[in-house]
Formats: sequence, structure tokens, C-alpha cells
Amino acid sequence: MAERVQLTREEEILVVTIMNPPVNALSPGIPEAIDAAIASAGEDPSIRAVIIIGHGATFICGADIKELQKLAHGEERAGVSLRDVLDRIELCPVPVTCAIHGSALGGGLELAMACHYRVAAAGSQVGQPEVKIGIIPGAAGTQRLPRLVGLRLAAEMCASGRMVTLKEAAEAGLFDRVVEGDLLEETIAFTRERLADGDDAPRTRDRAVPDLNAPGIKEDLARLRDKTRRRSRGAVAPEMAIDAVEVAGTTSFEEGCALEERLFESCLNSDECRAMIHVFFGERQVRKIPDVPRETETLPISQVAVVGAGTMGGGITMAYVDAGIPVILKEAGQDELEKGLDRIRKNYEVSVQRGRITPDQVSERMNRISGTTDYEGFQEADLVVEAVFEGLELKRKVFSELAEVTRPGTILASNTSTLDIDAIAESSGRPEMVIGHHFFSPANVMRLLEIVRGRETSRSVIATSMAIAKRLGKVGVLVGNCRGFVGNRMFGPYMREAQFLLEEGASVEFVDSTMVAFGMAMGPLAVGDLAGLDVGWRIRKEFWDTEPEGARRQTVADRLCEMGCFGQKTGSGWYRYEKGGRNGVHDPTVTQLIDQCAREAGIQTRDISPEEVMERTLYSLANEGARILSEGHAMRASDIDIIYLNGYGFPSCQGGPMWYADRLGLDRVLGRIKDFEAAHGSSWAPAPLLEELASTGQTFSGWSSG
Repeated sequence: MAERVQLTREEEILVVTIMNPPVNALSPGIPEAIDAAIASAGEDPSIRAVIIIGHGATFICGADIKELQKLAHGEERAGVSLRDVLDRIELCPVPVTCAIHGSALGGGLELAMACHYRVAAAGSQVGQPEVKIGIIPGAAGTQRLPRLVGLRLAAEMCASGRMVTLKEAAEAGLFDRVVEGDLLEETIAFTRERLADGDDAPRTRDRAVPDLNAPGIKEDLARLRDKTRRRSRGAVAPEMAIDAVEVAGTTSFEEGCALEERLFESCLNSDECRAMIHVFFGERQVRKIPDVPRETETLPISQVAVVGAGTMGGGITMAYVDAGIPVILKEAGQDELEKGLDRIRKNYEVSVQRGRITPDQVSERMNRISGTTDYEGFQEADLVVEAVFEGLELKRKVFSELAEVTRPGTILASNTSTLDIDAIAESSGRPEMVIGHHFFSPANVMRLLEIVRGRETSRSVIATSMAIAKRLGKVGVLVGNCRGFVGNRMFGPYMREAQFLLEEGASVEFVDSTMVAFGMAMGPLAVGDLAGLDVGWRIRKEFWDTEPEGARRQTVADRLCEMGCFGQKTGSGWYRYEKGGRNGVHDPTVTQLIDQCAREAGIQTRDISPEEVMERTLYSLANEGARILSEGHAMRASDIDIIYLNGYGFPSCQGGPMWYADRLGLDRVLGRIKDFEAAHGSSWAPAPLLEELASTGQTFSGWSSG
């Protein structure tokens, strides 16, 4: 460990430097090396104090997730317990000060809290993000944190996993000093001041919880618990984190640690933890594209143009200007352009009202947008994003025009959600520069960017698109060119089954509430209303001629659209919406329409169970996902999971549709799919890859196309 934990002396002070790039994770061997350094300091009379500091860009950003993954899958714990190491730091006979810069997260913050003093550099941030991988702090973090910052903030930090800024942490009392100059020099000076004052090394465990008896604390924690339950969407770790923190106010440090240990082990051995660790690595894996090496040249993007100022075009524009990139926004007419700009301005005003940005920031961002009704300025654009209505001929016309008004080296991206990228690219005359950038609504908020590779898209355009996704704060996932790509291709069967369940006897509210109870951010029918039922209708009409003979159509949805009921934007869809409202209420006319369609189709209604709703919708996702994998339109099953987590509201505690199917067992999933095929016809034919994997006991996550 000598190369990763370096010991140096500043006269009477031992400096322990963690050197484990890029984030100084507490990988195997590092806790042991720190432990040995603390032991030697306690035995060496020439050492009067210890400083622990991180080398490079940050302090310590937590445990090694690969090691946690091994533990979550049943491997034996190796090496010394981090909790034991931190106890020995706290009980060290000489004062130990940690010097924080960058981030102190998870086990890094737990280590800092076990030290006797904490000095922080400007710009530092701290957090206990363990719930994001399905566990709670496991090295006394839930017990030391409330003793330093109080029950309210500690419970909120541990339950949400959010980063806390230097200012908020300092005001709460986490740091003993905040410094602007050289961190090590300032920490040495601080340590010598403490030694000169004769301070005893204060132990965090001996502190009283600051707000234990504060008025309203119990009510505040109860409100936090309710809020957490609503937001966690089936995850149990966030509530367990609150349980552990709350106990710090009523029991001894040792008793609180015992409860934390029991809860931590329960979380670590859960499907939730395994699923969320899968998600953690999946988000990193999507960046790896076998035939586009990391060193592939990316094109500079300093000016963007967007064609179309509707809901999607406006959101895409906001995403770019929020990232500091100026945008030329084009609409066909001045009235449409003004409406689009006004919509953007109103969205920003809502953010101001919620305290997310300031009026000055709104002015800055609006000033980055220049509107036009022609192609003026497009010659200067490095990237153009087309966001017009979802019609192939219209998009081909736009790309033909873009070929005339942009430079040969300009990337031409389509925001199409379904249509053939190669057909669009052909009309541009330079298909190597064309790619799909499928944003999700609202485009300035949703994290997913589905990047669609055309047959001739160049590697540099792909690499640049992946880099742009990161610059926008989005998760970019590269997919192949097929109808609906990955996300919407799978969403088709999912919505199909949700609607067929209505004709067979389930209510709109029952289908949606069942899926929300599973953990989906919204029910499928509410999602349809939000996105606009006309979007899917327009796409279905585009492909009606290619549907198999005798295929069962989504009749009710088509009838709603024929009636002008497109969802929230028209005030009615699957639900009815009060003027300007977003919360749908039951609409008896929809129930009557469903009953009418069922009678016309000769469908006998029956009682539908929650289990059938979940199986029909979720297994349809996995079955279509298996086809997509075998066809090569997704590189990995985890890529599909990341798409559904970030674009479709699938709960992270379930890992994504492919991981969820793996967990249930592919033989079980296949068996039910065969049952549905027998009952409902060829639309439920099992994917060959699913049959292959189920018969050999394999999983989607372990499968490779070779």
C-alpha cells in the first residue's frame, strides 16, 4: 500500500495521504494502511498529531463499489472492517484532523466524522449517497452525522443521498475551519493551534445530538419519512436510513451502531442493493462502444441550431443554453417562433419561483437564444437538431434543406423517436454526418439521450454525440436504427398490453395504480396523456400498412384521438384534466368507450389481478428487449435497463426490465409468455434469445453477442 497511502512527517505531525486515483476510493488495503498509520502514531512519542488528506482532485469518495458488489452477491468480507478502523481513529490518543477538498462521500465522510477535527477547502462538498446503491451508511455514519449536524439534516442527507455544499455543511457545524489557501499548510497551522491550546481530542461519539429536544423535530422526521416513501418508489433503504439516524437521538452511540449494522446487513443482502449496484455500473458501461475507441476525435461544438420551437424543440434549446451553448432557434412563422420563445421564458419563470435559478440567470439564458424564421446563421452551426413533427417526408425535406445551408462538417441530428435514421440521412446527401438525438420530454429535465447510429454515421459523430450528452448532464446511450429504436420499440408492446387489459376488464385507474405501486414513476396510461396520445397515433398511422394481417389494434386509443382527446394538452385523454391542471380524474366517457370497443370486438370482460397487469406489461418489455439484443440494436442488456430507468421511469430499485426478468428467472418469464401466447395470439411469441437463455439457465446480463 506504500504507493497508495503515503506517510510523511511535518516535524511533530504525521501526514497520511491517500493516493488512489481517480477518486481515492477505500479499496482493499487502504483501510488497513490507514489503520496501521494510526496505530504507529499512537505508539510513537515523537508524533503529536495526525492529518489525513487526499491526493489529486478530491478527498475520499467512498468505498470501492466493486467490493460492495462482491459482498452483495454473497462473497466473504475480506480485510479489516472500516467501522473498526474509524473507531480506532476516534480513540487515537493524539488528535487526528482530516483535510477535505473536492468531495467527501460515503465512507470518506464517515472517516472525516471519526476524526477529531475537520478542515475544508473552498468548493468542497459532502454527502452520504449510499441509498443510491441500495444500502445505508455502514461505518457509524448514521450515528456520527446527527451528532455533528443535527437530526434533521442528517436524516435528510442519509435518506436522499444528495450532495451538501460547503456553505450548508459549515453552517450546520460539520467543519471546524474553512480555508482558502493551501489546504495542507492551513491544516498544519490549524493543528498546531489546537496543540498549543492544549485541546483534548474531541470524540464525535461523545457529543450530544444538537436538536434532539427541539420543538417539532419528531413531526419534521415524520414528514421526511412520508416524503421519502413517496419519492423512493419501492426502495426500502431510504426509510431504513431515517430509522438509523432517528435512533441516534434516543439511544447510546453503541446501541445506535448496533442497529445501523443490522439494517446495513439487511440492505446489503437485498435484491434492491444488487439491482442498484447493477445500475451504478450500467451507467458507466454505456460509455464504452467497442468500435469507437476512447481516443476517437470529437468535433468542437460551440454553436447549435434547433429546427422547431414546439415542446420538444423548446426543451432541447433549454438543455443547450443551460449548458452554456448558444442556440439559433428556427420556426416556420413569426407567430410560432414567438410562442416557442414565450414557452421557454415561462418555463424559466417557474424555475425562478421554485428558487432553482435567479432572474439574472434567466436573462443570461434567454440572451443565448436567437430566433429566426429562415436559416439565417445556420452556416455557423456546429450541430443542428431537427425537432419537427414526427413525419418521415417532412423530416426528409428539412434535412435536404439543411444540406444546402450548413457547412459539410456540421453534425445533423434528428430528434425522431421512431423513424428510419437512414432514410432521413439519405436526403441530406452526407449520411456520415447524420445521427439520431432522441431527447425525452421535457428535454431540459429528462436525463436520457438515446443516440441512434445510422448505417453510415461516422465514428467521430458518434463520439461527439456521446460527449455532448455528458456536457448536457445527460446519460447518452448508443442504439441501433430500427422502428422505435430501443426505448419506444419496447414501449409499444408495454402500452399495447396496458390498453388490451382495459378491454378485458381492468379500469384505467387500476392499471396505472398497479404499475405505480410496482415503482414506475407514472402509470402507462398517464404517461400517454402526458406525452400526447396523438404522437403514438401519428406513428401508428405511419406504419398501418406494415401491420400483420389480423393484428389486434389499439382501438380505444385511436378512437380517443379521432375524438380530439390527446391527453393533458387537450384537457382529456385516458383521464379528464381541469383547465391548466396536470392531475387527471376519472372520465366516465372513457369507460363507456372502452366497454363499447370490447363489445364490438367480442371480448368477454373478466376480473384482472394486479399480478396479471404487472406480468403482461413487464414481460412484454423483456420479450421485446430480447429481440432487440439478438438483432444488435442494443449492445448490452444493461444499456436497455439504463434507457428505461432514465427515460421511462422504471424504478432503479428493480434494476431495469432486463435485470428484473433475470431476477425473477428467465424460465419463469418464458413460461408465462407462452401462457399469454396461447391466450392472446402471435404478438406474444417468445423471442428466440429468451428461449435460448431460459433453456440453458443463463441471464440477459450475462449474455454477450460475442
